[in-house]
Amino acid sequence: MILDRRQFLRVGGAAALSGGAPLLARAGAMPPEHPHPQQPPGGRADHTIRIGVGLVELAPEVTISTKLYNGQFPGPLLRMQEGKRVVVDIRNDTDAPEQLHWHGQFLPADVDGAPEEGTPFIPPHGARRIAFTPGPSGLRFYHTHLTAGADLSAALYNGQVGPGYIEPRREAGAYDREVFLTLKEFAPVWSRTEMAMDFLAPTAIVPALRERAQKALRAAVEKGRPDAYQPAYNYFAINGRMLGFGEPIRVKAGERVLFHVLNASASEPRSLALPGHVFNVVALDGNAVPQPADVPVLWLGAAERISAIVAMEHPGIWVLGETVDEDRRRGMGIVVEYAGATGEPGWTKPPDFRWDYRRFAAAAPPAAAPPDEVIEMVLAADNAAADGFDRFTINGVSFSMATMEPMFRLRLGKRYRLHLRNATDDTHPMHLHRHSFELTEIAGEKTAGVIKDVAMVGGYQEMAIDFTADQPGLSLFHCHMQMHMDFGLMALFAAS
Repeated sequence: MILDRRQFLRVGGAAALSGGAPLLARAGAMPPEHPHPQQPPGGRADHTIRIGVGLVELAPEVTISTKLYNGQFPGPLLRMQEGKRVVVDIRNDTDAPEQLHWHGQFLPADVDGAPEEGTPFIPPHGARRIAFTPGPSGLRFYHTHLTAGADLSAALYNGQVGPGYIEPRREAGAYDREVFLTLKEFAPVWSRTEMAMDFLAPTAIVPALRERAQKALRAAVEKGRPDAYQPAYNYFAINGRMLGFGEPIRVKAGERVLFHVLNASASEPRSLALPGHVFNVVALDGNAVPQPADVPVLWLGAAERISAIVAMEHPGIWVLGETVDEDRRRGMGIVVEYAGATGEPGWTKPPDFRWDYRRFAAAAPPAAAPPDEVIEMVLAADNAAADGFDRFTINGVSFSMATMEPMFRLRLGKRYRLHLRNATDDTHPMHLHRHSFELTEIAGEKTAGVIKDVAMVGGYQEMAIDFTADQPGLSLFHCHMQMHMDFGLMALFAAS
């Protein structure tokens, strides 16, 4: 998806494939209807999203069937103006109730798109019209928000994801054009093999958290539990095409290209490198960073977004690809082709590089504002305790979709600090609905100024994030790995 910066697209609703669609998602019980403080208007919608089953041709001999938005992957790029109200029609052409979550936006709970917050479902073969005021500006996205459990055809394991861009009041930097990239794996299977990845900085861990995790693992072994199930994937793609089978990104020497990168994975962190080039990171999760910085590799947890400018100063034909060799060979990459260049796409291994959010904070950041209250959260796992799946907990409680009880009560307008302590070896991309938060401490190191809505908490590490409770009602906080969400790693805030 490549756009000239002067283009302003309003994407309408191309008809999606529908009719006779198999049941692909489990939504659970539909919640009671909630009164709407403001009914959407009549007339024509600004955008239409159709949910249906369709085919994605990842390569000439690799075509998969999955749920899609408007019959395509990724779903249509939705461009909106910050502060300008929009009307969206969502049509569900499947046999199951659906949700559509507006990730990263500050929206009322009945529009946000999460059943845990009380958003009404989009009924099977039905529709819902919503209206909202987009914000904040920057790279956002939209996706389904259902429980999958063991069903690998449901929720984020399928193709229901699309990029969204809310036009900022000021430019992110000097660039010639934009390129939107959506990274996604397809055809998942259950495996009992997990490969730990070590790519974050700082690297300091908390020995007590590691000991707690090891104690839990020893207890599971003593009970005779096998290794827990983990999702693995057969195919990898950028913008729905495997490396070598999609249109290349065609560039000219001297151009400055603004890449908007979305990791739409249901579970995996992703990395990207472009041989001979560096990425000047200007925004994280759509929010301008205090200090843009050059990096050789981008790392993104599930649902994270990065906007980065690349100066095209190394002519040739190159692979913009995943740094993990096996995943790149299986499709996670796209060709960048300079005008007039010939030959096969080249790849060279990037230098070793650790991803550190603090790199993008101001050189001498002011101390973060003191919070009104600190909320302690311990993220833990009971290994293979849920029919072979890990059962995850926050402060010893595994979230229940049956009761959906709020864990924390907040006062509107107050600033809260979440002190996250990760007693697992997983890197958890933690996401807060309807708010952004400021990173204030990472692995014992103070920081300030970097604003996000998803942040990776490293294994056995601590992180502190601050936010102001300025959205009334329920807001969901969860790991954005689908399996971790489904098996308990969520909590509800109730603000009043």
